[in-house]
Amino acid sequence: MTINKTLDNEILRLDLDGRLDTVTAPVLENELKSAFNEAGKIVMDFSKLTYVSSAGLRVLLTGQKTATEKSVLLTLTGVSEEIMEVFDMTGFTDILTIE
Repeated sequence: MTINKTLDNEILRLDLDGRLDTVTAPVLENELKSAFNEAGKIVMDFSKLTYVSSAGLRVLLTGQKTATEKSVLLTLTGVSEEIMEVFDMTGFTDILTIE
């Protein structure tokens, strides 16, 4: 997975491309940790993300909790139908802000 990062007026955009799995989840976790100190809003674009594993879900859950604690808005965009099904089955649609 690759992550392209763009910061514009305290809005940090993370464009994810590939698979969010056991191997790549720590990469996203590290990006999010630093992102919470840089931005007031984080937008993660999932339009090129093809897969999310349970390790990826854990990172998203931890990220959402941290965002709430730090009063940072965390939003997901471009979520594919397949990944949305995973979010629906796991209850993540109730936890995450998905546009």
